[in-house]
Amino acid sequence: MSTRTLIRGGLVVTAADEVHADVLIEDGRVAALAAHGSDAAAGWTADRTIDATDRYVIPGGVDAHTHMELPFGGTFASDTFETGTRAAAWGGTTTIVDFAVQSAGHSLREGLDAWYAKADGVCAVDYAFHMILSDVNEHTLKEMDKLVQEGISSFKGFVRSRDQGFSSGVGRVLCEAEA
Repeated sequence: MSTRTLIRGGLVVTAADEVHADVLIEDGRVAALAAHGSDAAAGWTADRTIDATDRYVIPGGVDAHTHMELPFGGTFASDTFETGTRAAAWGGTTTIVDFAVQSAGHSLREGLDAWYAKADGVCAVDYAFHMILSDVNEHTLKEMDKLVQEGISSFKGFVRSRDQGFSSGVGRVLCEAEA
């Protein structure tokens, strides 16, 4: 069943403009924007209408660096995907980009799938992932191309020795490439 929400009369802030407009939302996505009082906007109907007169209408924020349920240095992040994204939504954030972690000795795919399993069905906002490399090797490097095709556009590796803490082996791979 389709749902429609209409926001009327607010000052809509976009990346380029501020304009007094009405916003039509269908199934949770902006479907149309028209000048307040225009013939186009006057013809819209909705299940719910919000009067935004004397208010700003702004897009939701994107937090591109979150750590939900992230293990690091013998500890874990305090937020789960459920609690962290609920807090984000209350603050106006509508999308997070969290860090999925490849476990040493495992594939990137396994790490990404594990993070999807933690997030699926419990997030209050949209989400995407960066990928943390924990075990860089020839297979992992080839796997990165596949993940990019799936929308993973950033990868994080740590360059330091394992005895100093977390290392992905990036330094070893770089040294081998120079040899």
